[in-house]
Amino acid sequence: MSHPYVGMPPEAFWKTAVAETDREAFPGLYRPAFAITHDTTVATAGSCFAQHIGRYLRIAGCTVLDAEPPPRSMPEPVAQRYGYSLFSGRYGNVYTARQMRQLLEEVADGSAEHRFVWENDGRYRDAFRPTVEPEGLDSAEEVILHRNYHLERTSRMLQQADVFVFTLGLTEAWEDRETGRVFPICPGVAGGTFDPDQHVFRNFTHAEILADLYAIQAQLRRFNPEMKLLVTVSPVPLTATATGQHVLEATSWSKATLRAAAGEFVAQSKDAAYFPSYEIVTHPASGGPWFEPNLRSVKIEAVEKVMAIFLEAHGLLDGAPAEPSQSTEQNEDDSDSEDDLICDDLLLQAFAG
Repeated sequence: MSHPYVGMPPEAFWKTAVAETDREAFPGLYRPAFAITHDTTVATAGSCFAQHIGRYLRIAGCTVLDAEPPPRSMPEPVAQRYGYSLFSGRYGNVYTARQMRQLLEEVADGSAEHRFVWENDGRYRDAFRPTVEPEGLDSAEEVILHRNYHLERTSRMLQQADVFVFTLGLTEAWEDRETGRVFPICPGVAGGTFDPDQHVFRNFTHAEILADLYAIQAQLRRFNPEMKLLVTVSPVPLTATATGQHVLEATSWSKATLRAAAGEFVAQSKDAAYFPSYEIVTHPASGGPWFEPNLRSVKIEAVEKVMAIFLEAHGLLDGAPAEPSQSTEQNEDDSDSEDDLICDDLLLQAFAG
């Protein structure tokens, strides 16, 4: 008797692909849709978990673009605090597909909007990356000058990128009612003033995220028609939710929605691929537990496993670190530490009581 399951490869069956396989390497879990080599120019963006991708690719000897490198004399911890070299642009954390879409549209337009400067106590911040200048700037004009430079440098960087890696982090965001622009964090948390008449909560749906992913791909092709898009989903749970749900339920809804949208997008798109970092960290079959005692911070061992699978699939494993560096080790006495990642949403922990 013949049917579609006869002759399927081992990775199609739970027994051979999971229960009886090498669960350190998970053969067949990730089959690259396109090559990434040492000569490939890679750009990164997304939630704080995406910072690992750029870091490990650099260690493996890959060409990871940096639109705005830090001053040569600036120590690395200071540079990270000011948003340098965390991603391929100094755009800070980009948590939602809508935020990424709007950033690319603004980069293509090349001009910052003056209305999105936040002022608190005589210090001024860029509403779309409020933490990259921790102390704020002296004037609104200086903020606009910095943002226009940022947009111009990001445009140059994107024109050089062969592959753009984007990590989806959240479905929840706060939106400016008048313009529809979304912020990386709720106004009033890291600058600005929350106005319930002006700022609207959004929890993006599968359909909206899918449409934004298509728009992101179209925008990237404006900079380089041959650019490939690699999508991942962050395994990091929500710090807080504004849905009214329990944060555990809200996290499950958010991650399931992101994963479903990413999967449908990749299945229907040319030159797009998905890497299962989310599954490797969160699924019990992968081992673990892969989270620190706070049940939110991803252990460095899990990050190394994720990146080893990725690098091995692309033939880049030689040169990847075998042991965590001092800068990425967790402080065992601090259950809320997030190693050296810069995560805007962690500011919400201060309101947990």
